[in-house]
Amino acid sequence: MSTLRINEIYLSLQGESTFAGLPCVFVRTTGCPLRCVWCDTEYAFHEGETMTLDDVVAKVLSFGVDLVEITGGEPLAQKNVLPLMTRLCDAGKTVLLETAGSHDIAPVDGRVRVIMDIKCPDSGEEDRNRWENIEQLKAKDEVKFVLASRRDYDFARDVIARYDLASRCTILLSAVFDKLDRRELAAWVIADKLPVRFQLQMHKFIWPPDARGV
Repeated sequence: MSTLRINEIYLSLQGESTFAGLPCVFVRTTGCPLRCVWCDTEYAFHEGETMTLDDVVAKVLSFGVDLVEITGGEPLAQKNVLPLMTRLCDAGKTVLLETAGSHDIAPVDGRVRVIMDIKCPDSGEEDRNRWENIEQLKAKDEVKFVLASRRDYDFARDVIARYDLASRCTILLSAVFDKLDRRELAAWVIADKLPVRFQLQMHKFIWPPDARGV
C-alpha cells in the first residue's frame, strides 16, 4: 500500500505566489534534507504521521476547494508524492508544488504548477541548487528567491540575468521575515526595474508569524 509521511493537512489562504489570497488546501509532508538557516517550518523535519495515498486524497477532497499546495519539508524527498499529485490533478484540482529545487523536477506531472526555490547564499544551502531544473521549468511555473541581505539580492539578480529566467516563467522575490527590510528590497527592485513579482508572506501578517496550520 502506498504511503507518505504527512506533517499536516489544512485549509487556509494561500500566502505567497501568484495564487496569493485564494483559499487553498495545504498538504505538508514530513522531512527535508536541507537546513536553511532561516527555515520557518523546522517542525516538519521530523513531526508527522504515516498516511496512505487514499487517505491523503480523501482528506484533501473533503475540503471542497479547487486549489491544493504540496509543501514541506521537501515533498520530492518522498517518491510517493508524485502519484499523489497526479491523483489530485486527475480529480480536477489545481495543484501547486513548493520545492527547494534540490531534487529533479522532471518526473513531476506536467499539469502541476511548480514553485521552485533557488537558494541564495545566506540560506547556507546555495550549493544544493540543482541548476539542471531550470531547463525543466514551464511557462506556468514560478521561481522563488528568499532574500536575507543585499548579497542575496545581488545573487538573485545575477541568476535571473544569467539564465534569462524572466523569459521562462514568473519570478518571485521575498524577504526573510524580520531579517531584511521589505522597503529596502522594494527599493532595490524598483531601482533595477527587475522583472520580478515582489511578494510578502501574507499569512504572517494575518496570523502570528510562527502560527501553524495557517
